[in-house]
Amino acid sequence: MARQTRQNILDVAGNMFGHRGFDAVSLDHIAAEVGVAKQTVLYWFSSKDELVHEVLSETAIELTLVVEAAIRSAPDDPLDRMEAVIKAVFRPAVRRPSLLGLVREISRLPSESSEQLTDTLRPLAERAMRWMSDEMDAGRLRRADPGLVVALAYATVTGIATEPEALRVVGWSADIGGLRRLRDELVSFLRAALDPR
Repeated sequence: MARQTRQNILDVAGNMFGHRGFDAVSLDHIAAEVGVAKQTVLYWFSSKDELVHEVLSETAIELTLVVEAAIRSAPDDPLDRMEAVIKAVFRPAVRRPSLLGLVREISRLPSESSEQLTDTLRPLAERAMRWMSDEMDAGRLRRADPGLVVALAYATVTGIATEPEALRVVGWSADIGGLRRLRDELVSFLRAALDPR
């Protein structure tokens, strides 16, 4: 029961931070939404900064697990595998739009706070670049800069959260249909760019 309270606080905080922003949400707001006293929040998290840190850590772990599962279950064809991973990354954002807000908020944090998420995701990005380089060496993907390809995919995902107004200028809407269209366009673009034939 006690552990469930901690998880409820994390879930509510993540949703509130994602929808309203870190600065607009206080520990009092979170406590009221969870239905506990502020002291209960402070029992589990000594400060708002610690709570933010834990929310970001949990988000990074969730994304890592989703990608790892997609890699394990994806077909051997590198283009199909890449598509499976991209769809897996978009899935949590479709189910929980507040994740995109968290990505937006990370870009507003001091560098030492955002580095935590970067450090958690770095091994995953490095693995993706090594895999892509190996597939290019084997002739199964067209030669390109693996780091730039991974950065392009990452920038597309984070751009949804950080630049929604720029995307609206080109007619994109920030809803489930819009997310699916953007995901499918990214997959098509990368398939066309990396197909070795």
